[in-house]
Amino acid sequence: MNSHAWRWIPNALTCVRILLIAPFAWVLMVQEYRFALMIFAIASLTDGLDGFLARRFNWRSRFGAVADPLADKALLITAYLVLTYTSVFPLWLFALVLGRDLLIVGGALAYHYCIGRFDMEPSMPGKLNTLVQVCVVLGTVIILAGLPVQPMWLSVGIWLVAVSAVFSGVHYIVIWSARAWRSRRS
Repeated sequence: MNSHAWRWIPNALTCVRILLIAPFAWVLMVQEYRFALMIFAIASLTDGLDGFLARRFNWRSRFGAVADPLADKALLITAYLVLTYTSVFPLWLFALVLGRDLLIVGGALAYHYCIGRFDMEPSMPGKLNTLVQVCVVLGTVIILAGLPVQPMWLSVGIWLVAVSAVFSGVHYIVIWSARAWRSRRS
């Protein structure tokens, strides 16, 4: 059997994750937290599976390289937006999470147009920040669903997201500013 014929599967899983964003937002809005937990779990599984398949069978594509992180970011931003809108998270946390992402995108665009082409790879602090954001959304929805988790997780999680967002945002600024400085000097 030709494994090349199955190259579309990781991209299809990414598309499923994108399609799950609206239902996830809706069930969060109407406070159907157990259903939201199920949708979030399915989205997380598709994320893990598409990455595994793309790496294991070399089923990588330009679409997947762009769409996969955008799908992840869209799901997280949606979760933080809705949880802020429903007063679960404070507004300042959403502003910090969104501001960090806009700063990174704005910096990448500025670098691209002022310095030159580059390949944006996530840094270790950036990956850690994403992991913390995912865990906090998951823990928060578990608490809201009434499952047995310590409620203090919510306040600890909010501060973990805030600290990791600031740290990873500053890290990106320092790293890409240094690269831009070196590129301009050579």
